[in-house]
Amino acid sequence: MIAILKKEFHSFFASPVGYLVIGLFLILNWLFLWVFDNDFNQFDYGFADLTPFFQLVPWIFIFLIPAVTMRSFSDELRLGTLELLLTQPITTLKLVLGKFFGAFLLILLALIPTLIYIYAIDQLGNPQGNYDSGILIGSYLGLLFLALAYTAIGIFASTLSENQIVAFIIAVFLCFLFYFGFDGLADVSNIEFSKTLSLQRHFQSISRGVLDSRDLIYFLGVATAFIAMTTFKLEKKR
Repeated sequence: MIAILKKEFHSFFASPVGYLVIGLFLILNWLFLWVFDNDFNQFDYGFADLTPFFQLVPWIFIFLIPAVTMRSFSDELRLGTLELLLTQPITTLKLVLGKFFGAFLLILLALIPTLIYIYAIDQLGNPQGNYDSGILIGSYLGLLFLALAYTAIGIFASTLSENQIVAFIIAVFLCFLFYFGFDGLADVSNIEFSKTLSLQRHFQSISRGVLDSRDLIYFLGVATAFIAMTTFKLEKKR
């Protein structure tokens, strides 16, 4: 699994993909938070905290993470190398986990530079340092769990088509459905159960700075379910 992870991670930087993903993520956040006149702009927000950042990133992730994962297995299907991979002395689950953690590591790498925003709001606060560290830690933790779920969804979507664009569109749709769709369904149909399936609800819960085991179990459950479906689908090709 480690060999697959390293190969997958290094492949992102053997081409412009890794640099493009990290650069695009950081530039989009910078523009929306500090330059563009919008609801996320820190100077227009009126408070020195990162709430707008944590509201913005899940929506960027909906497009960014599928762009990272769309080639994971679709390329193997298109080039006919999947069969070769499946004949290697490695279990299908380890193959899936290697690709999964390779993509997740890239997203984690893209998030690390945003920690500088903590220093920015520390300096902008009146008095300086006037921010809730518990909420900040909870929000970053929520982003990590959200990235886990999105990455698992994207990896699964990449097995559904040998066309990267099709895999990207499927992943974006599924990420949007799980983040906003179930929540929207509850609002228009009064089906309260669908709220429990909403990534947005569980992300917002963790972002309050309170770690509820139900939220953690949900995120891990979504990631595990999609990894299991990916493994099952590939097992049928053995």
